[in-house]
Amino acid sequence: MKIGRNDPCPCGSGKKYKGCCMDQVSKQHAEIADDIQQSVLMNPNLDIDQLNVIAQHKMAQRNNHPNEDFCGLTPTQMANWLYAPLNELAWVKINTPDDLSSSPVMRYLALILDEALQSGGSFKATSKGNLPAKLVKQASALLDEFAVAQYQTVPSISEYSGSNEDKLNGLHYTRVLAQLSGILYVKSGRFHMKKAAQKQYQAQGISAFFLPMLEAAVAKYNWGYLDGWSEDIDLQTFWLFMLWRVQSHGSIDQLIDEMCIAFPDLLLQFPKGEYSTPSEQLGYRIEARFIKRFLEFWGFIIVNPRRVLDNKPLPRKADIQPLLVQTFEFHF
Repeated sequence: MKIGRNDPCPCGSGKKYKGCCMDQVSKQHAEIADDIQQSVLMNPNLDIDQLNVIAQHKMAQRNNHPNEDFCGLTPTQMANWLYAPLNELAWVKINTPDDLSSSPVMRYLALILDEALQSGGSFKATSKGNLPAKLVKQASALLDEFAVAQYQTVPSISEYSGSNEDKLNGLHYTRVLAQLSGILYVKSGRFHMKKAAQKQYQAQGISAFFLPMLEAAVAKYNWGYLDGWSEDIDLQTFWLFMLWRVQSHGSIDQLIDEMCIAFPDLLLQFPKGEYSTPSEQLGYRIEARFIKRFLEFWGFIIVNPRRVLDNKPLPRKADIQPLLVQTFEFHF
């Protein structure tokens, strides 16, 4: 399908095609045209069918050649990771771990589903439409069982503490994902667990919902929902690339640098502020939306919140948890 000048750019930057990658694509087309011209000069008797074969071959060569800016991925691999649905992703196998007890999201989901089953399939919401205080207290009591508890602050580094659902962001995030993935719905002031979900839970346990919840987190949930930044920066499109890089080296600073190199058009969406550069602003959003409210909420990594020691900035390293390695197996 041909991309129009005013269509959204397929790179996921959110900008119009004409103001983003169109020049890069035009440059690639020009380079391929030069290659074809050289072939014609060397073989002047080529017919149109032969020229088409050469053009397709040249394009395939470029699309399957490792790109240094993509940390060695080819354009073909990157396109799959940016745009394919979860069940069509290549070069990665996504598993459901046998033990999900270290995942805050899945533990919180189990609390919600248990409450629904014990109450005949539904339970009453608060007047604000939130989960009842009973569930919030149960969820808050689980904090010490998670790896992130070793870095607990007030509120905790991963926003797991609070007196109600509005302040317990990890629980609120889980409830939203459960609704997006079709496990829960709200009707007449009550949270209802779908009949099909009840049967799945009784037959398979919480593991039945790991992949549906993960798909909701990366494809349906609005990553900017829990913060107040006005810029609509799309980071979800790049979730698998970022996860691969974090799992590879564990350095948050290196991840931010790699994102700036691989997707420089993202930086154009930030104003040049007096106190922070576009790359720093991108880094803030990666840390909040991807590191904290995705990887840590799921129990995939933990990060020491301390950034300065003896007035010197500390490198930010992610402590990779077994759950991350068990879930994502990369193969090239």
